[in-house]
Amino acid sequence: MAVALYEIGIAITALAVAGSLVHRFGLSVIPAYIVIGVLVGPNYPTTLGDLSPVALGAVGDVSLQLVSNSDLVAGLAELGIVLLLFFLGLEFSVSQLLGDGRRIATIGVIDLALNFGIGLALGLAFGFGPVETLFLAGIVYISSSAVITKSIIDEGWVANPESGPILGTLVFEDIFIAIYLAVLSAVALGGGSLADAAVSVGTAFAFLGVLLAAAWYGTGVVERLFSTGSDELFLLRVLGVTTLVAGVALVMGVSEAVAAFFVGTAFSGTDHTERIEHVIAPSRDFFAAVFFFAIGLTTDVTLLADVALLLVVAVVVTTASKLLSGTASGRVYDLDPRRSLRVGLGMVPRGEFSLILATLAATAGGNAGTLGEVVPAFAVGYVLVMSIVGTLLIQNASAIERVRKLAVSPEAGS
Repeated sequence: MAVALYEIGIAITALAVAGSLVHRFGLSVIPAYIVIGVLVGPNYPTTLGDLSPVALGAVGDVSLQLVSNSDLVAGLAELGIVLLLFFLGLEFSVSQLLGDGRRIATIGVIDLALNFGIGLALGLAFGFGPVETLFLAGIVYISSSAVITKSIIDEGWVANPESGPILGTLVFEDIFIAIYLAVLSAVALGGGSLADAAVSVGTAFAFLGVLLAAAWYGTGVVERLFSTGSDELFLLRVLGVTTLVAGVALVMGVSEAVAAFFVGTAFSGTDHTERIEHVIAPSRDFFAAVFFFAIGLTTDVTLLADVALLLVVAVVVTTASKLLSGTASGRVYDLDPRRSLRVGLGMVPRGEFSLILATLAATAGGNAGTLGEVVPAFAVGYVLVMSIVGTLLIQNASAIERVRKLAVSPEAGS
């Protein structure tokens, strides 16, 4: 217990220091949180190997490998994902989602066809087998709901028109997870048939249907159940119910992110939204910081050299493919070129689901071979790079828009 408290103390202090430094320069805190997780985490290299006796992970005799990738940190990180998507759900209603059903399906198919297709092409180009290629395609396809949500909240995009197609794509991707993960688990682990996978998918969709109905019809019940004069009790009720529903969703084979999102939509039509912003937002920011820190903890930079070429190619190609599919999605929503570009920029970050696939690949491959070693090493490096690149693209969207405008109309800069 003392060790756990000690490590949590180090983690929070490290986050505070890193956040303060980048905040002074007006930069996004997300890359800083991820990098500090790498620096104090269990996978940071202690030396440069044969190249140098310099201790990279130490100051004198004191090791900088201070925080382990513990179950406690992982649990706190999960709460970060849950609360970020819960707050995103507060901005939307079920009626909006149902009304946008056709457009969400359209942009979801565009996103899937282009980005999953790019992943399949990468796997074939680098000589991967069928199962490894399916893993690679999923890793590069799925955007990070947590990173994107945090970024668009920080940049004030959440109330803008571009948030519509961004949200729609995330919802489509999270629902696709239920099908993809069930089939992939059956194929890779060999522990179940496709019939078992179909039952798992059916159960997941039934649970989503229950959540959707609750969000649609339960506004009045939510209004009454969460009415209390105590901020403490209000906080406990909201966090308790949201976390419980997200946990049940995981057990049922549904993304905890999409479950938390639907819980948020249930609150969106009540009078509790302003109070939630005031009482619960600080908890959201704390747990979100731990989530980004946890990405750094899982990143073993010593493995990246073995997948460097694949990593570089994937980062370049899949950044372009997300920009293309996101921009096309913006046009489906009749957004102007500037806001459509923002949709593309907003979809670049990858994160939590890619790490889940890395864990599944390591388990299925026995930590050896292409599936057990190469795919997980690529996934953690890819998430690290794409989280940082995607965040920086979103933060610098205005500058990128100016460059695009000059490229289209050079006379505008004269």
